[in-house]
Amino acid sequence: MKNTIKVRRAIKDVTQAQLADIIGVSRQTISAIEKNKYVPSTVLALKLARYFEVAIEEFFELTQED
Repeated sequence: MKNTIKVRRAIKDVTQAQLADIIGVSRQTISAIEKNKYVPSTVLALKLARYFEVAIEEFFELTQED
């Protein structure tokens, strides 16, 4: 699964640590999601989409491997 968290963070000028505090997870969790090493729960994905004001489908994309 691909995601656009890193790009959207840059647009909003927010660090991994700041985003983690806002969403209620660790900075390591945000890093792992950005590196596609961790697939977030539905609740976490919805929180991220709400924060960035985008539909969840704009945030995460399935790849052929998925």
